[in-house]
Amino acid sequence: MEFRLSLVLFLVSLPAILAQDFGKADNVENVKVVVNGILSVARVDNNFVCATIDWWNNEKCNYGHCPWGHSSALNLNLSHPLLAKSIQAFDQLRIRIGGSLEDQLLYDVGNLKYPCHPFRKLENGLFGFSRGCLNMSRWDELNQFFSKTKSIVTFSLNALLGRHHKGGGVWVGEWDSSNAYDFINYTVSKRYEIDSWEFGNELSGRGVGASVGAGQYGRDLIKLKHIINHLYNESVAKPALMAPGGFFDQSWFARLLQVSGSGTVDIISQHIYNLGAGVDPKLVKKILNPYYLNRAYGLFHDLELTVKRNGPWASIWVGESGGAYNSGGRNVSDTFVNSFWYLDQLGMSAKHNTRVYCRQSLVGGNYGLLNKTSFVPNPDYYSALLWHRLMGQGVLSAHNNGSADLRTYAHCTRGRAGITLLLINLSNETNFFTNVENILDADLGAHARNISKESYFKRGLKRTVSWVGRKALDEAICREEYHLTPKDGDLRSKTMVLNGAPLEITKDGNIPELEPARVDMKAPLTIAPLSIKFVVLPYFDAQACL
Repeated sequence: MEFRLSLVLFLVSLPAILAQDFGKADNVENVKVVVNGILSVARVDNNFVCATIDWWNNEKCNYGHCPWGHSSALNLNLSHPLLAKSIQAFDQLRIRIGGSLEDQLLYDVGNLKYPCHPFRKLENGLFGFSRGCLNMSRWDELNQFFSKTKSIVTFSLNALLGRHHKGGGVWVGEWDSSNAYDFINYTVSKRYEIDSWEFGNELSGRGVGASVGAGQYGRDLIKLKHIINHLYNESVAKPALMAPGGFFDQSWFARLLQVSGSGTVDIISQHIYNLGAGVDPKLVKKILNPYYLNRAYGLFHDLELTVKRNGPWASIWVGESGGAYNSGGRNVSDTFVNSFWYLDQLGMSAKHNTRVYCRQSLVGGNYGLLNKTSFVPNPDYYSALLWHRLMGQGVLSAHNNGSADLRTYAHCTRGRAGITLLLINLSNETNFFTNVENILDADLGAHARNISKESYFKRGLKRTVSWVGRKALDEAICREEYHLTPKDGDLRSKTMVLNGAPLEITKDGNIPELEPARVDMKAPLTIAPLSIKFVVLPYFDAQACL
C-alpha cells in the first residue's frame, strides 16, 4: 500500500518534473487532446494520397528559374529504378495526369485534324506555348509503367478543342469530342485501366488563362458521359467522370452540377494554391502561421456545402494543390518546412469529406515530391508515405485546448485496430506536453465522485500517463511514434529526420524503412517545437473504427 501511494504521488508530479526539465530550453504547455471515436466525421478514399504528373517541359520558367526539366508526361524517364520504387512504396498510389497545357494537348490517334508535334514556346499561345501532342507509343509506355507500379490513374482531357477564343480569356462554342473519343476508344481497346477521366483544367469561374461558361461545360459533360458509357459498355467497371479541375467559384460549380444533372459527374474536383505566389518572400511565415492556414477552411467547407445542395451524388477531390503557384517556392516547397502546410492540408481537407488529395507534383517544379533529376525523395514524400500507411479511411474529431500552434488530427489507423493521431507543432519555442483523452472516458467524468478507491487510482493513472483506452492497465503496451524533424534543425533542409535518423536512400538504392519508436504508454507524449509527430494508439477504444 505504501509503494502504491508513492507511485501515485510520483505519477501525479510527473508533468511538473518534466515541465521543469523542458523549461530549461523551451516553454512548456500542458494540453489535453480529446478524440471522439464514437462516430467518424468524414470518410476518405483508401487511396487518399495522390500525386500529379504534369505536361510542363524544360522551357517552363518562373521568376528567372526553369524548375521542370524532363519531368513532363511526354519525356519523364520511366526507366529510372528510383521513380518506380518511390511509387511502389505506396503499394498503390493515385496519379493524376494533367495540368495547364492539357487543354492544348492533342492525341495522335484516329483521324487527327492537326499536325502532331511537341509543345513549343509560342509568344501568343495559351500560357506562352503552342499545341502539343501525345503519340500512342508514349501512351503505351506510360500505361506499362502504371501497370508495373500498380498506379491508380486519372487522366485529364482537353476541354477546349473545338471552342474559339471570344476575348478576355473567355472561350465559347461546343466541345469537339472527336479526338477524345478516339483516344478513349484506343485506351479501351488496349485494356488500359483508367480509374477516372477528368474534363479540363482550371476553366471554372474566371479561369486561369481560359474559361468556359458553366452551362456549356455542363452540357459537354453530358456528352462525355455518353462517350464513356458507350465505349465501356462491355467493361466490368466504368471509370468515373471528374470535373472541373479548377478553382472554386460557388455559383459556377452549382450551375455546373445543375446543368449536367444527377449522376453525370461522379467527382467534383477543385484546385488549391492557398499560399500565394512561389516568389513571395513571406512564404515560410505563411506556412508557420496557424491563422493563415485556417483560411483554407472556407474552401473545403463551402465546396462541401455546394455539392451537398446541388450534387449530393458526387464525391469531392482536391485534384491539384502545390501550396504556392507558379511552380512553387524555390528552396521552400521542396524542403522540410513545407510539410507543415502539406500535412495540415491533408488533415483539414479530410475532415470536410475530401475523398482524395492530389499533390502537385510527383516530379517537377519546386514542389515535386521527388527531385526532378535524381528522383531522390524530398521531405514531403515521406510525409505523404507516412500518411498513406498510417491514416485510415475513418476521420475522427480531435480537439485540443492548447494554443493555435498545435494542430491535431485523428483517423482510424489504416489496416489495424486503434487510431493514429497527427500532431503538428508550429511554435518555435513551445514543447507541448500532451494528454490524449478518449471522449468515452471524458463522459465518465461526471461519475468520478462515485468510483471506488481502486478505480480512482486507475483513473488518475490513466489521466497522468496519457492512457487513452480502456484496456487493463497491467498489460505491457506501447504506442508507436514517428517524430519528424529537419536535418540539423534547418527548416529548409531537404533531408527529413525520423526519430533522430535521417531518411536517405539505402546503399542498394531503395526507399528507407520508416520504423517507429515504440514507447511505453505510460511515458509522457510530447511534441517538440517546429516538429511533426504521427502517434499510433493501438488500444484506443474507437467504435467508429470497428
